[in-house]
Amino acid sequence: MKFPGVFPVFRRGVHRGDSGSVQCGSRHCPLGRFNMASGTVKWFNAEKGFGFIEQDGGGADVFAHYSNIATSGFRELQEGQKVTFDVTQGQKGPQAENIVPA
Repeated sequence: MKFPGVFPVFRRGVHRGDSGSVQCGSRHCPLGRFNMASGTVKWFNAEKGFGFIEQDGGGADVFAHYSNIATSGFRELQEGQKVTFDVTQGQKGPQAENIVPA
């Protein structure tokens, strides 16, 4: 199935459209505010379903929610685990989407 104006990017779940935005996960992120990154899980509470990722190269820690982990089955991250992810602006600061364990 083809969608006019939608072009695949080299990462699953991310598409660029004619509207000047990038679809990352279930949201649209304006171009220029979308950054692919890598980092290390600082901590993750599996019972509560969230934690934080420390970005490689510095910068603010990034909020990680279990619903944004791109794996099947039980979604959790381990402290010290390497991950790649897309950085978006959440309600309270930077958040990770399309989190992929390295």
